[in-house]
Amino acid sequence: MPLTRRRSLALAAVLAALWSVTLTWPAPAHAAAADRAALAQWWAPVDFQDVDSTGETALGGKSDYLTSYDYDGDLNGRNNWENTSQFPLAARVYYSVVQTKSFSYLLYMYSHPRDWSDGVLDNSQEDLTEHENDAEGVLVVVADDGSAHGTLKAAITVAHSNFYSWLPSGSDFTSGQESVDGVLKLQGDPHDDGHGRPFTTQQPNTHAAWAEGYLSKERDQYANGDGIVYYPGSTAEVPDGSNDRDVQYTLTDIFASNGMWENRNLTTLFATPNNFAGDDGSNPYGAECGEGGVLGPANGSCDTDAANPPWAWDDADDLPGRGYLATNPAELVWDYFNWTGRPSSPDLAYTWNQYNGITS
Repeated sequence: MPLTRRRSLALAAVLAALWSVTLTWPAPAHAAAADRAALAQWWAPVDFQDVDSTGETALGGKSDYLTSYDYDGDLNGRNNWENTSQFPLAARVYYSVVQTKSFSYLLYMYSHPRDWSDGVLDNSQEDLTEHENDAEGVLVVVADDGSAHGTLKAAITVAHSNFYSWLPSGSDFTSGQESVDGVLKLQGDPHDDGHGRPFTTQQPNTHAAWAEGYLSKERDQYANGDGIVYYPGSTAEVPDGSNDRDVQYTLTDIFASNGMWENRNLTTLFATPNNFAGDDGSNPYGAECGEGGVLGPANGSCDTDAANPPWAWDDADDLPGRGYLATNPAELVWDYFNWTGRPSSPDLAYTWNQYNGITS
């Protein structure tokens, strides 16, 4: 039977409604994951690693190179000190993404196989002992304002058991319960379109992280001394030496299959879920952990299981709890900063937080 005009209009309305539902159907999970990875790649920092080539355990500067905790091909944290001299240290940085409707919290972990001492008592060197494995990093805070990559608002770096907060020029963030420590410089990456990225620096030996330019010693080293400039890229490169100013690193998701989070109960890699495994065992290839200490091999010391993954990082004298930089960054950032439109209490309605099982 031919359709009447009324029936034709009704059918058209139904089809239009179905088409609208199709257009607004949620993006598949893999697309959202790709978006988060792309956002982490866009804001991944440029990192200047100051390098010390002296001392019993320096390996000519190699002990300061960025790499992965499994650079040697195994998931054994207790042989990373020994194997540093035996394997190339390809540059990798770990990351995670936590989101609310208003902000993306992008965490980056810098991994080194050694936290070491050059045997010189130096006021800038906070930790005069050594230990196997090391993990410092930075939290990058991005406002999700509808633009393609959001707007950079702040960063917080990890220097052992202290956090430092930084603001880029033009940010509307100001000091909160913690005082802002300085300006976050931006640096372009020669391997992409050159947009500004957070620019961090790490001291040699203990690898504490700050905004580049904060410490006069590291500022002078960047301008006149030796050190490695790491850029996010598509290839995990190995530095040509201790003064290589263009080394690409690749990002590795903390939540990747068989990755850091999944293996937090693997006892060869973690002594406890909050401590990377590291010992003071013998080294058949050279100086042992503790032999580069402030008074030399006879008086050095080596801490065991001393490095923490991001979910156990802690600034002991601030208000947020241990691990909040990774697991509950909305509360930590709300405590650290004030900003235009800041709510009276932190927005803990996470839309994505794998640390706490929120994935939808």
